[in-house]
Amino acid sequence: MTPLRRHQLVWLDEYAWHRVLATASSNYPALTVPSSQVQDCLAHWAQQGWPLVVTRQAAEPAALAPAGVLALGLAAPARWGRQPISVSASWPGVARQGAFPTAGDIGPELPAAAQPGWQRLCQGLARLGLQAQVYGSYGWQRITGMNYVHAASDIDLLIAVRTAAQADLAAALLRAGEGGPVRIDGELAFDDGAAVAWREWLRFRAGQTDRILVKRLAGATLEDAGAWAVAA
Repeated sequence: MTPLRRHQLVWLDEYAWHRVLATASSNYPALTVPSSQVQDCLAHWAQQGWPLVVTRQAAEPAALAPAGVLALGLAAPARWGRQPISVSASWPGVARQGAFPTAGDIGPELPAAAQPGWQRLCQGLARLGLQAQVYGSYGWQRITGMNYVHAASDIDLLIAVRTAAQADLAAALLRAGEGGPVRIDGELAFDDGAAVAWREWLRFRAGQTDRILVKRLAGATLEDAGAWAVAA
């Protein structure tokens, strides 16, 4: 197994799904949809063999393996109220790991008016040697074929970068693509597992703010420029 990262996908084995379904009806009292709908959604997920996404963990990755409990989840489609649903599973129940679809994969899902700009963005990312995955509504719709996207849906991009300078280039490319019919949101993800919203990164690097919210697997912190000096 590779180290866990935010927005990573995992596929559970049959036994792990059995445990999830056995406890689902009592685990979601705060949701605004009935627990029976949660159960129905999870049962469908298990039947289809669809993945879950790694969410915020209670501990750092080293403390989770090999037998720790993982915090996972899914975004339910319109059929089940578009609710985020949390799932717990143990490491041994993970059959394999993977990633959300690439930016190039979702082109056919976009409105016709957005496709030329999206192609330019994908080409620009390719020229920079950057990999981008699409999570959120467009990513889940591509994986499942179910109804997620609506008129106000953003495109959520996760772009892997190695240095602050590379993050600058990626954020500048995203800013240049603004103004199209579909808003582009998302994060820049560094090799050490830290991730920042690309718009916040632009403001931070321009000196408009002296701290930036950095998200990691076990939580989020506000960090100043000194923490990023070695990556510049």
